[in-house]
Amino acid sequence: MKNYVAECIGTAVLVLMGCGTAMLVGCDSFGSTGYLLTALAFGLAIVAEAYCIGNISGCHVNPAVSLAVLISGGMKVSEFVGYVVAQIIGGFVGAGLLAAIFGLGGITDMTSGYGANALAGVGYNPVAGLLVEIVLTFIFVLTILGVTSPTAGHGSFGGLIIGLTLTFVHIFGIGLTGTSVNPARSIAPAVFAFFTGNSEPLAALWVFIVAPLIGGALAAFTYKFLEK
Repeated sequence: MKNYVAECIGTAVLVLMGCGTAMLVGCDSFGSTGYLLTALAFGLAIVAEAYCIGNISGCHVNPAVSLAVLISGGMKVSEFVGYVVAQIIGGFVGAGLLAAIFGLGGITDMTSGYGANALAGVGYNPVAGLLVEIVLTFIFVLTILGVTSPTAGHGSFGGLIIGLTLTFVHIFGIGLTGTSVNPARSIAPAVFAFFTGNSEPLAALWVFIVAPLIGGALAAFTYKFLEK
């Protein structure tokens, strides 16, 4: 149970800080610092949580990562289900906190509705969106598997490497899909955006659920093949 609570808290922090930063500063890649600030917010959130809950739950905070760990033999199916449920709940907690903060603060001119993912950057083409998210998730999860391998020898730098990798994939992907690579990060913001009048993220949500899971699974199978 402690693992599930840790995963819930970690995912809530990720959504709160990452999506909250996107809401505040926007993600215009031209003439704006918001793009990089948002990428850094997601990456730094993972760095913080890796050193906070990594020794408790492994700090997956992402169903795609949990799926890769499951495929790699690092957890049971029942644990995987519990992790995913906790992560999704955590996403709603994070989005709920954003709604409360922005609502109580009277902030209505949000630059990005709950930091929800969308397909505008790829011309609303779901195939392009799937490709982007599969590739970015593959890179991210493959890095996690390599860094956390017992033979890696990265020691205390593992959390920093993973956080920087998440920043790295966000820098490329924000302008295309908003960068999900994490279904739990995408579900709650899409739902909250829908209830504030923006239905586009919810309509495209399936892309940000399916693609990260495919990317995570591919990373797991690839690492199992490559690992000596």
